[in-house]
Amino acid sequence: MNLTGEKRLVFTLLVTLAIMAGEVVGGFLSNSLALLSDAGHMITDALAIALGLVATRISKRPSDRRATFGYHRVGLLAALINGLSLLIIAVLIFYESYERFVKPPDVDIPVMLAIAALGLAGNLAMVSILGHAHKDLTLKSVWLHVLGDTLSSVGVIVSGVVIYFTGWTYADPIASILIGGIIIWGGVRLVRDTMSIFLNLTPRGFNVEALANKIAEMHDVIEVHDVHLWPVAHDRVAFSAHVLVDDKSLKEVETTKKNIENMLRDAGVDHSTLQIECSCVECDNNLFCQIKGNEHEDPHKH
Repeated sequence: MNLTGEKRLVFTLLVTLAIMAGEVVGGFLSNSLALLSDAGHMITDALAIALGLVATRISKRPSDRRATFGYHRVGLLAALINGLSLLIIAVLIFYESYERFVKPPDVDIPVMLAIAALGLAGNLAMVSILGHAHKDLTLKSVWLHVLGDTLSSVGVIVSGVVIYFTGWTYADPIASILIGGIIIWGGVRLVRDTMSIFLNLTPRGFNVEALANKIAEMHDVIEVHDVHLWPVAHDRVAFSAHVLVDDKSLKEVETTKKNIENMLRDAGVDHSTLQIECSCVECDNNLFCQIKGNEHEDPHKH
């Protein structure tokens, strides 16, 4: 399906809301906690998809005097709230599951299975809309949410079939516990990833020492110090460093700087700030020379 990332998210959100409404109604009509648990998961998925839409829109805004790094982090607060809500929903599901273990209710299996089957069909449709090969991390995260929903729908159907053929009503709260586990797994990962960005921790998959060593091994580079690597957003990584180079002309130093920037870009760094320091003692005009090749001031000094 040849759609932009934003359109994929819009269609996925519409399908998610339709499935969620059907599961809420079906859950109350059938008295199935597993179906209501899956609907609760769908609520968090709808929030995640909406967040992806907001982030996609906001990321297109250029940086300005109020946000010199751009607006990539605006959606992170919502992401943190979303992750915490996942954990709260899971706790409520576990509590209700315990109550149903103590006193199992009657479940309308035909209604439960019919709604769950529709939900599974909708989830498979969303998987088809989103695709599976994503370079965009926002789309990838939404796809993982939808995949979790698909597994949850399968759990509801399995528990319904077990109750229908065996009469073992404990299958419903057991399925709810499994769905709650899936929700906790997604919530913990979301909170962890969001807090990692807020704390400016080194992004996963990057090795600061290895990048510094690569720079130090480049031609004309004497030393690298004051190195920083941090995530501006979930899909944008920034790098800054002071680089001491041999006594060279400004043009030669600029070439060295470009080589470093290209290496960092190939390594996955989206924005680099380099302060080039020259080791020269005397220049052609007999003045002490220090060449600084940075385009922006180091943000960590503020």
